[in-house]
Amino acid sequence: MTTRQFQESSALRIFLSYFKPHRKLFFLDMCCALMIAVIDLAFPYVSRWCMYQLLPESAYRTFFAVMAVVFCAYILRSVFTYIICYYGHTFGILVEADIRRDLFRHMQELSFDYYDRNRTGQLMSRMTTDLFEITELAHHGPEDLFISRVTIVGALAIMFTIQWQLALVIACIIPVFFLVVWKCRASMQAASIKVKQRTATINADIESGLSGIKTAKAFANEEAELEKFDVSNDSFKTSKRAFHRAMGRFNAVMEFFLCILSVAVISVGGFLIMQGRMDTVDLITFSLYITTFVNPVRKLSTFAELFANGTAGFARFVELMREEPAMQDAPDAITLSRVEGRIDVDHVSFAYQDDMAVLHDVDLHIRPGETIAVVGPSGGGKSTLCQLIPRFYDVTDGAVKIDGVDVRKMDVHQLRSNIAVVLQDVFLFSDTIEENIKIADGFFSKYDYLFSTRPIKAGPVAFHKLLIDMPVKDFCQMAVDKKGVLLLPATIYDMDEQYFRVGYGRKGVPEALEKFEEFLIENGFTR
Repeated sequence: MTTRQFQESSALRIFLSYFKPHRKLFFLDMCCALMIAVIDLAFPYVSRWCMYQLLPESAYRTFFAVMAVVFCAYILRSVFTYIICYYGHTFGILVEADIRRDLFRHMQELSFDYYDRNRTGQLMSRMTTDLFEITELAHHGPEDLFISRVTIVGALAIMFTIQWQLALVIACIIPVFFLVVWKCRASMQAASIKVKQRTATINADIESGLSGIKTAKAFANEEAELEKFDVSNDSFKTSKRAFHRAMGRFNAVMEFFLCILSVAVISVGGFLIMQGRMDTVDLITFSLYITTFVNPVRKLSTFAELFANGTAGFARFVELMREEPAMQDAPDAITLSRVEGRIDVDHVSFAYQDDMAVLHDVDLHIRPGETIAVVGPSGGGKSTLCQLIPRFYDVTDGAVKIDGVDVRKMDVHQLRSNIAVVLQDVFLFSDTIEENIKIADGFFSKYDYLFSTRPIKAGPVAFHKLLIDMPVKDFCQMAVDKKGVLLLPATIYDMDEQYFRVGYGRKGVPEALEKFEEFLIENGFTR
C-alpha cells in the first residue's frame, strides 16, 4: 500500500490487508478453532443423552463405546490445538514480517527532517515492541474471538432447547457482562497507549545512554546519567501501574460474572426442580455448559488485553505509515540522460525552522571538474549547504540547480546516485567491509582489481601490522561494527580476545575506511 492508500483506508482495512497473502494459514487456523468449539459443545449434549437413554436402560456396552468415541474426539482436539499453536503463530510471524518490511521501506523513504524530529530509540520501539503486540493480535485475536462466539452462542442455543427459562436467565446476564467488559477494554487501551509511549521514551534513553557511555565515564558523569534515566524509568512505572490497574478491574469483573453464572444456574435450576419443571439430569447438563463458558470467557479476557495492546501498537504503526515524506518527486520529474556536473546555488536561503535561518542569500556557481572548498566556523552552514545539493532538504528561498535543472524537478534517486558523499560522521553498517564498500554503486565493476590476492600493504590504506600481509579480498570479508571494531577470526589473535581495533595508535577502522572512501571518490570523478 502507498502512503496515500494508508491515509485513505481505515485501520481495520489496513490490518486485514496483511491477512490476504497468508489467507490459507488463516482459514486453517479458523477451521481448527471451529472444530475445537464443536467438540466442546458436543460433550455436554452427549453426556445428557447417555444419562437419559443409555444408563437407565443399562446399555453399558454402548455407553462405553460412546465414551471411547468422545476420548478419540479429544485426541483429535489436541491435534487441532497443535495446528492452531504452530501454524497460527507461523501466520502471525508472516504478518509481522510483512508489516515490518513495509514499515522499514517507508522509513527509508522519509526525509532527513523526520529523523531530526524523532529519536532512534523511539523508532526502534515501533519496529520491535509494537510489532510484537500486533502479531499477537493478528494470531490470537480472531481465533479467540471466533471460538468464544461460537461456544457461547452454540451453548445458549442448545440450552434454550433444554429449558428455555433457565437459559433466558443466563442470556440476560451475559450482555451485562459484555457491556462491562467493553468499558474496561476502553480504559485498558488508553492505558496501553501511554505505556507504549513511555516504553519508546525509555528505549530512546537507553540507546542514548549506551551510545554515550564512554563519554559519561570519561567525565565521571555516571551519576548524572543515572538520574536522567531514573526520570524516564519512573514515568514508565507510573504508566505501567495505570495499565495493570485497568487490567485488574477487568479480571475482577470477569471472575465475578463467572461465579455468578454458576450461582444463577444452581439457584434458578433448583427452583425449577422444586416446581417439577426441570430434572436433575438437565441441571447437570446446564452445569457442564456453564463449565464450557469458562474457557471462552477467559479467552475473551486475554483478547481484551491483546486488543488493547495490539490496537495501540497498530495505531502507532498506521500513524507512521501515514507520514508523508517531505522530499517527493514532482509529477513531471526529470531524469537527466547525461550529467555534466555544473552546480548553481542561486540566491539560496534555508531554515530548519521558520524562525531559525541558517543560510541567507547564498550565491555559488561551480563548473564541471572544478574543486571548491567551503570554509567557515562551526555552525556556519557548510554542512547544510552540502546537504541541499543532493536534496536532503528543500531550500526556503532560491534554487539549487544541477546542469541548469532545479533539483526539486529532478528524480531524487537519479540525483543522489550521481553525487558522491563523504559523511562528516563516519558510519559503518554491521556487516563485512566489502558490503560497506558496495554501498558506492558501481564501484566493484571499476575497482575489482583492489580485491585481489595481493597483500593489504599494497593497497591505498595501511592497516595494523597483524593484517598487513593479509590478502585484500580476505580482509574485505571480515565483519565490522558501526563503531569501527573489526571482528577478527580466531586464527589471527588470542582466542580470549573478542574484539580488535584496526590501525596504529588511535587510527581505527573509521579513519582507515574514510581514507579508503576518499581514494574511491577521487578516482570516481574519472568515471
